[in-house]
Amino acid sequence: MNILFTGGTGLIGRALCPVLLAEGHTLTVFSRHPETVASKCGAGVQALASLDDWQPDMCFDAVINLAGEPIVDAAWTERRKQALRNSRIALTQHLVERIAQVEQKPAVLLSGSAIGYYGGRGDQVLAETFEPGADFPAQLCIDWEAAAIEAEKHGVRVCLLRTGLILSRDGGLLARMLTPFRLGLGARLGDGKQWMSWIHIDDYVQHLLHLLHDEKLNGPFNMTSPQPVTNAEFTRILAKVLRRPAPFSAPVAMLKLAMGERAALVLEGQRVLPARLEASGVPCAYPELESALRAILG
Repeated sequence: MNILFTGGTGLIGRALCPVLLAEGHTLTVFSRHPETVASKCGAGVQALASLDDWQPDMCFDAVINLAGEPIVDAAWTERRKQALRNSRIALTQHLVERIAQVEQKPAVLLSGSAIGYYGGRGDQVLAETFEPGADFPAQLCIDWEAAAIEAEKHGVRVCLLRTGLILSRDGGLLARMLTPFRLGLGARLGDGKQWMSWIHIDDYVQHLLHLLHDEKLNGPFNMTSPQPVTNAEFTRILAKVLRRPAPFSAPVAMLKLAMGERAALVLEGQRVLPARLEASGVPCAYPELESALRAILG
């Protein structure tokens, strides 16, 4: 396939691009820093500096849309919220506009979303059929998905990737946690009862490939392990794998003071199951957290 990839220089893209290249696909990565594409994504990967450079006579068989500014890295001022919306929703709208204008449409659009779609739901077990939440992350995902679904009007199969917490030593949540945990400063967050729906980066890549190739699949998919854990359990297992104590608890008041509205991301969780992926028969190599962490950390 000839594939157009947004977000290809991010954590998922850096893991996915080598696999796609090994399968023999041709890749073009949209990036605002096109000079970094070859080093981050692989030699031979083409760079696209602007979606407007996608000319009507250019043919892509598939589009993978994973672009988006990190949601946790900066305070949610109104300006930051708009930047988050632009990097997800406005970019996806622009992408669908380009799809509408090209002569030969891609067969499939795999488009990012997140389990934040469901909002904070306590212990409720969530499958893809559940209604969305009402907070800012949920509305962000609702509008992001709505922008992507517009591609169906042009005959494109659309899969929405409701992504959980991706575990990789190369970035993301786990990479942030390693230093304090290795120093024996690991801590559960608040009471630790909030759910963490996670996925090993290798499973994420394989699930995405499954959705790319199976022409029968469309709609939303929870990209998570089938065995979510509470924050307290995650803390205990990571400390065990690293052979370090994790005796502390980060107080709720401190987290809210430090993070403001963003604190909901770490204090409220989603107990998400990948119901539709399991029904489609895709295997999960790392369903259990301890085995996943040991595979990543060695």
